[in-house]
Amino acid sequence: MQRLRQAARRLKYRFASHALILMYHRVTELPNDPYLLAVTPKHFAEQLEVIRRYGVPMPLRQMVEALQNGKVPKRAVVVTFDDGYADNLHQAKPLLERYEIPATVFVTAGQVGSRREFWWDELDRLLLQAGTLPARLQLNLNGNAYERELGEASTYTEEDCRRYRDWHIEREDDPSPRHRLFRRLYAELSALVGGDRQTVMDELLVWAGAERTGRRSHYALTTEELVLLQKGGLVDVGAHTMTHPYLAALTGAEQNCEIRQCKECLEAILGCPVTSFAYPHGSSTPESVAILNEAGFVCACSSHPDAVWRDADCFYLPRVVVRDWSYKPFKRWLRWWKDG
Repeated sequence: MQRLRQAARRLKYRFASHALILMYHRVTELPNDPYLLAVTPKHFAEQLEVIRRYGVPMPLRQMVEALQNGKVPKRAVVVTFDDGYADNLHQAKPLLERYEIPATVFVTAGQVGSRREFWWDELDRLLLQAGTLPARLQLNLNGNAYERELGEASTYTEEDCRRYRDWHIEREDDPSPRHRLFRRLYAELSALVGGDRQTVMDELLVWAGAERTGRRSHYALTTEELVLLQKGGLVDVGAHTMTHPYLAALTGAEQNCEIRQCKECLEAILGCPVTSFAYPHGSSTPESVAILNEAGFVCACSSHPDAVWRDADCFYLPRVVVRDWSYKPFKRWLRWWKDG
């Protein structure tokens, strides 16, 4: 049965027209990458070379127009970025220009111009960078008391940073007490709504004695950088809510606020319509789609891993996540998606 399914997949991918939407986040070199968000500039350049050689690079809006007409451009590859990190301008755009490959960057509008890091990066800065923390942690998590004696986890050394630099959240092992604490807090914080999460992050900063100003390497785009990013027309800007929540965890009114305020904020900065959207965490509800339609969006990208087929829903477009692969592994991966 498994062989039959594999054979059917190969036939479908080989003979039925389909496109791919690639999902990136960052193009940069990082000392550690616990969320697997970064692709190095060297590997990104190699990946763009593969896309140029074996695919047909295409703007998201052009692919959506084809879908609306019941077609899928053969071998089309669409490049997208989520969140709106500053390195999308400083590292990714020059390489996109070199290879003449268009892209869409979905921007979390509430983070634009902030010198604080995204909350997940802030958690990394507090727990997975070298330093000494208080021996006892006490937090109020959604009305519940959370207490933890750190013990040996109070101190995290430069040697620890080097030893565990390749660790990431998708691994099953936690090699140190710090990693266990990091995983637990990440899970707890992920479940909170924006304002509640920010309150907890503020408490954590005070507890750790850390500055609110984050690492320059983790800054989001400023308003000026956002304008420069879209200048020239190769890179388009899409919406990614105000605060990057799980939309499915919000009321309809809260979703409406997150989506519409993001669109209005970005349009005020850019002076042009913003009509594409990406669901943070891939989370959405039927009400999300209704709000997007009413607000004037024409498409929305999910995090569901699949190719884009002719019958794809323009408000639930699948995407495949790209990791930090060099030329040959990325080529094999892309051909697997293109040819089965």
